[in-house]
Amino acid sequence: MIISTSNQRIKDARKLQSRRHRQATGKLFLEGVRLIGDAVQSGCWPELLFFVPELMAANPQGAQLVAQVQAAGSECLACTEPVFATLAETVTPQGIAAIVQLPHLSPPAQPTFTLILDGIRDPGNAGTLLRSAEAAGIELVLFGPETVDAFNDKVVRAGMGAHFRLPLRTCADWSAVRQWLSTAQQLYVAEADAATAYDQVDWRRPAALVVGGEATGPSRVARAAAQPLAIPMLGKVESLNAAIAGAIILFEAARQRRHG
Repeated sequence: MIISTSNQRIKDARKLQSRRHRQATGKLFLEGVRLIGDAVQSGCWPELLFFVPELMAANPQGAQLVAQVQAAGSECLACTEPVFATLAETVTPQGIAAIVQLPHLSPPAQPTFTLILDGIRDPGNAGTLLRSAEAAGIELVLFGPETVDAFNDKVVRAGMGAHFRLPLRTCADWSAVRQWLSTAQQLYVAEADAATAYDQVDWRRPAALVVGGEATGPSRVARAAAQPLAIPMLGKVESLNAAIAGAIILFEAARQRRHG
């Protein structure tokens, strides 16, 4: 039982809240039954698991997960609730956390359906876009310039396990973005005042969609490189939340591809 917040395992786990430390170690900190369960189901087994015995006794699903991870040979460390509180990043901790390898899934050699996050700084929007992208059949997500870290804890929680099932890549600039796109892909960008509606496009062909940040919209580079698309709206609403706008377009593309 770990009873001290000065325990080296606890201190090392806390460091993973830093992007720099995640990149240096290639490890990711996960918290909660659902998220750790998603990782396990995707074949991403914890290297180390922390749990609070009292909280697991009141959470059968959590207790079952601890037993499953222990049976797989991973190290599982019990700790007191005050110690776990120093690890937790959620408001109401469930008493279970894990350290796993950063997921690095391989995309198709010639992707036909790609999502590009361009200047998406809000972690909730980025995670929600990831979740929608997986549901819509996206094959690769690129975290473009000025976008929040793909493995920020809030992005991971909002992604609801998509990080373990969907190939992701971080691109520091647009030249890196282009390297991940196939020559056959048509590039589109969501723009509020575009002349072409999102449902007028033939999404059955290889395509990549750029979704820009809410505050400034798509970058100048994205606007110059991509065909603009708009979501026609009634009423006096000027724009939609970036995650909602992206999901609407992605699911129109998915609908066409499903029936194509």
